[in-house]
Amino acid sequence: MISRRSFLAGSSALAGATFLPRHLLGGPGQTPPSEQVNVAVIGTGGQGITNIRNLLKEPDVNLTAICDVAEFWDNSQIYYRHNGGRQSALQAIDEHHKKAGTKDWHRPAVYVDFRVLLEKADRDIDAVLIATPNHTHAVISIAAMKAGKGVYCEKPLTHSVYEARRVAQVARETKVATQLGNQGHSSNDIRRAVEWIRDGAIGKVREVHAWRGGPNNPHPAERPQETPPVPKGLDWDLWLGPAEERPFHPCYAPLMFQYWWDFGSGTLGNFGCHTLDTAVWALDLEHPTMIEASSTELSSETAPTAAMYHYQFPGRGEQPPVDLFWYDGGLRPPRPKCLEPSRELPQQGGSLIVGDEGAIQSGLWSGSPHIIPEEKRRQYQEPEPSIPRSAGHHRDWLDACKGGPSASSNFEYGARLTEIVLLGVVALRAGATVHWDAPNMKAANLPKADPLIHGHFRKGWEV
Repeated sequence: MISRRSFLAGSSALAGATFLPRHLLGGPGQTPPSEQVNVAVIGTGGQGITNIRNLLKEPDVNLTAICDVAEFWDNSQIYYRHNGGRQSALQAIDEHHKKAGTKDWHRPAVYVDFRVLLEKADRDIDAVLIATPNHTHAVISIAAMKAGKGVYCEKPLTHSVYEARRVAQVARETKVATQLGNQGHSSNDIRRAVEWIRDGAIGKVREVHAWRGGPNNPHPAERPQETPPVPKGLDWDLWLGPAEERPFHPCYAPLMFQYWWDFGSGTLGNFGCHTLDTAVWALDLEHPTMIEASSTELSSETAPTAAMYHYQFPGRGEQPPVDLFWYDGGLRPPRPKCLEPSRELPQQGGSLIVGDEGAIQSGLWSGSPHIIPEEKRRQYQEPEPSIPRSAGHHRDWLDACKGGPSASSNFEYGARLTEIVLLGVVALRAGATVHWDAPNMKAANLPKADPLIHGHFRKGWEV
């Protein structure tokens, strides 16, 4: 990875307010400085600003710094419906404090380069929230954990299977508080569904189906040839980070990176950590033994219009083997026999966990679970709660940063969930069935898959 110190010489990446000493923070009616968590947010696009707004609701959060490679992102055509970048983040923070009537608050320091932030602001940061594009998640997470910071990182945790293993390893070594940004994991809904499955509500589970409706690939299938100018205030080289150099184009950023293989991992990567969460948690799924995939026409550059993935997981203790299927681009699973004729599977997406005695269907973010058929749901007596309830996805992470229990979607779990998701992408891009050798992190039958498993890092950005 590029040395942070070497990057500081002559750098103009630091701007904005200076940090105040911790003993000056706090006051009447405020959380004492000793109980505050000083948080920096790296990546202030659409999801980054959503995270900022959630953090500002927590009374013990002191938002000390923000960092983004862009001064401004135009998100007007994106579902967030709010703009991003450093300028927009500061505006959101100002609006929050004005509305809340906050007294004696101070604007966070502003950075362009996360390495400069970690160097310059080291003593003033306890934790880092990362909401950058997928291909930079691992390098930033590892740098922050090695600096001793608690880390919250948006899903998917990494861009490659190798990175998932490395992030989990560093999390174990540093023992910092971590949380993957699959927010549904902290809901009561997913806990109830996991408890039902473990209680035997639908019998032994042998099949899992998950899907995301709507077309994929809202971009060209190959790299654009035109080279528009880099927007003012955007450090494009920093945005690329570990990825190989290429000219800027708006089809990559701010959002469509999800569908370009060098930066994202398609619809499965975008939604898998949300929608597969219930099954992975409830069934203790770890390493599949076989993964295969098929799709519409496949490009070496971008995710396909539609794809289907099939995983096989071995038995675990008394639990039988499980076949897991993912569908996207408008594909959906076969209609389960236990679903009443008057009902349909939701087109938007969700998961269907099928047991010998019924099924549980949940939404895209593992929410609103219900047992089918309806008659079985009416007869079923829910067990007493056995999984501790969450105070909130950000709240659990903040409490862990303050020495409390580990967050339930910590990087040990989050890396396992992410690895499962990314193995589907490996099989799809390799164009062949993968027989997975988990201990050696290899496709036993397919040496050509090694580069897809490991990923590629531009010189100086290795993890």
